[in-house]
Amino acid sequence: MDSHTKRLTDTAEHNAEHFLYSIDEEQDESDEFSDLDSVASSVESTEAAFIDDLDFVLDQLSDDDISFDEECNPETTPRKRQRTGLSSTSPSPAKSVFSQSPSSVPVVQWRGKRRSVCRSIPGFSFTISEVKWQSGDKPDIEPPQPVFRPAGTPGPQVVTTASFSPLQFFELFFSTSVMQTIVNNTNAYGAKCRNGKKPWHDITIKDFRSYLALVIYMGLLKCPSLRDYWRTSNIYSLPYPARIMSSRKFHMISQSIHISDPKEDEENDKKKGTSEYDRLCRIKPLYQHIRKACKDSFHPFQNISIDERMVATKARNGLKQYMKNNPTRWGYKLFVLADSLCGYTWDFFIYEGKSNSEQSKGISYDSVMTLVNEKLLGTGYKLFVDNFYTSPTLFRDLLSKKIWACGTVRANRIGHSKKPAPHGNIRWFRDDNLLFVEWKDKKDVLICSTFHKAYNGDTVKRKVKENGTCIMKDFPVPAAVLDYNKHMGGVDLSDALIGYYTVLHKTMKWYRSFFYHFVDIAVVNAFILHQQTSKEKNQKPLTQKAFREALVLELAGTGPACPVPSEVSHLPTFISGDSTTGRKRCKVCHLKTPVMCVTCGVALCLVPKRECFTDWHESGSFE
Repeated sequence: MDSHTKRLTDTAEHNAEHFLYSIDEEQDESDEFSDLDSVASSVESTEAAFIDDLDFVLDQLSDDDISFDEECNPETTPRKRQRTGLSSTSPSPAKSVFSQSPSSVPVVQWRGKRRSVCRSIPGFSFTISEVKWQSGDKPDIEPPQPVFRPAGTPGPQVVTTASFSPLQFFELFFSTSVMQTIVNNTNAYGAKCRNGKKPWHDITIKDFRSYLALVIYMGLLKCPSLRDYWRTSNIYSLPYPARIMSSRKFHMISQSIHISDPKEDEENDKKKGTSEYDRLCRIKPLYQHIRKACKDSFHPFQNISIDERMVATKARNGLKQYMKNNPTRWGYKLFVLADSLCGYTWDFFIYEGKSNSEQSKGISYDSVMTLVNEKLLGTGYKLFVDNFYTSPTLFRDLLSKKIWACGTVRANRIGHSKKPAPHGNIRWFRDDNLLFVEWKDKKDVLICSTFHKAYNGDTVKRKVKENGTCIMKDFPVPAAVLDYNKHMGGVDLSDALIGYYTVLHKTMKWYRSFFYHFVDIAVVNAFILHQQTSKEKNQKPLTQKAFREALVLELAGTGPACPVPSEVSHLPTFISGDSTTGRKRCKVCHLKTPVMCVTCGVALCLVPKRECFTDWHESGSFE
C-alpha cells in the first residue's frame, strides 16, 4: 500500500471514529427523551460524510485486496465499555474500520446503515420512538368492564344481627389461644433470662390482658417515659395505671414479652448462615395468626390498593430499610393490601430483603402477586398501585387472573416528553389492553389502566390567575385520574388510623416492635369492623378514641365498658313530608299525628304533652 493510499485510509479511519462516537453521544442524549428527529438528522449528516470518504478509499484499492462482511452484526457495545475497546469475539468498528489480517490484507467490516437510537420499552412490542400519542379529542374505545364476583360477601364476616363489644371485636385477632401461647413463651423466656437474678413469677392470661390494656392506654395518653405513668407528683398524678398493675410488674413483662418458643429460637439460631435459617422465627406464631385473622374477619369490597408501610425503629437489624420520601425513613418495611373504602388491613407481609430466586421478577411484581390471591379474593377486583409497582408485565398478568389494575407511571418508562402543555391537556395511547394517559395539572400526571377509557368528559375545578385575580375554572380530567385519587388511599387511611393512637414505644428487642405493631393492626381492624357493623344496623358508630377507651376498660376489667348504641336506631319523620297533611292515628293514644317512626313504620305523637314516640320505644312494644 503506497503512502497516498495509507493517508486516505487513515483519514477514513478517523472519520469512522468520529461518526461512531457522535452516534453514541446522540444516543446518550436520546436517553433524556430529547427530540429524536434532530438526533437522526445529525447522525445521517455525519454518516454521509463517512460513506463518501469510505467510497473514495475503496476506489483507490484493487478489488482483490478488499472483502466485505455484508452481514450486519447485531451486537451492540455496552454503554460503560470504553468506546475504543475491542470485543474478544469480533472486531468492533468503534476503534478502527480496518483490521489488518496476518497477511496484511485489509478487511472492511460494516455493521449496517446506522445504529438504532430508539430504546425499547420493557413489556411493549415497540420502541419509544414508535409511541404515537393521541390527543384527548380523539375518541377512545371503552374496554370491557370487570364483572365483580367476590369469593365471599364483601364486608365484616361476622353475624351482623348480633351485638359485639369492642373486646369481642379485638379477640377476633388476639384470641384466647394466641394469648395463652404468648403467656407460656413469656414465662419460659422470663425464667431463662432471670437465672441468678430476682426470681421470675409466672404471669397469667389475666395479667397479659391487663398489660395490653395499659399498652393501649399509653397510646391514648402520651407521657415522656413509661415511669411517668406511675409518678405521684402533682404534674404526673395518674391513678389509673396503678389500679391496673404496678410499675415493677409492667416493666418485668415488657422486658420478658416473648412470642415464640425459646427452644425453637435456639435451634433456629444454629442455622444462621444457611438457607434454612428463618429470620422471622421470633414473631412467627403471632405473625401468622394475625394475617389469617385479618383475612377471615373481613372480605374487601371491589376497590383495593397495595402500598408500603414502615414500622419505625433505630435497631441495628438486617430487616431495617430506608425510604427517602417516607415520613418514617428508617424502619421495617411491610407490603400491605388494604380495602380502599374503609382502610381495613386485609393482608400484609414483612419485607426480608432482595430475593435470589430465579423465579423472582422483582420485588414490586412479587409483592403484588403474593398479596393478590384470586382464590381468596375472587375476580373482578380493581387494584390501585403507585409507580413503584406499575408495569405492563404485571398488569397483563393480573388481567389474566381477571383482576383489573390502575396505577401511576414513571415518566422515563414510556418516553414522556417534557414539552410545555396547557393546563388540562390530555393525550393518550394504547398498547392492546393497556391504556397510557398523560394529564397536565400543576405537574404532569401519567396513569396506566386496564379498565378505563382515555376521556369520558369529566372535569375538575382548579384555581387560575386571570387579569390579576384568582378564579375557579373547569378543566378536563381523565377518569383514571379521578378513580386513582379516590381509591388509592386505602393503606394511607389505615396508617393514619394507626398513627393517631399508636402503641409503639422504644424497646431493646426488634421483635417486640412487631408485637406492638400487631396490636395496632388488631385494634384498628377491630374498630373498622365496629364501624361497618354499626352502619349496617343504621347506628352511629363510636369514635376511635371512645372505642379504645372502652377496650381498655374491658381488657383491664376495671369498670363497665363504654355503652354500645342499641342494635336498632329509631328516627322520627313526617308521614308525607308536610306537617299539615297526611296525618294518621297514633299507635299509643290514637290521636292524629303527622309523625311516624322510620324503623317501625308506625305513626306516633311527638309533641311536648304527648311523647308517644318515646313511650312506645322505651316500653319495648316495637319488638
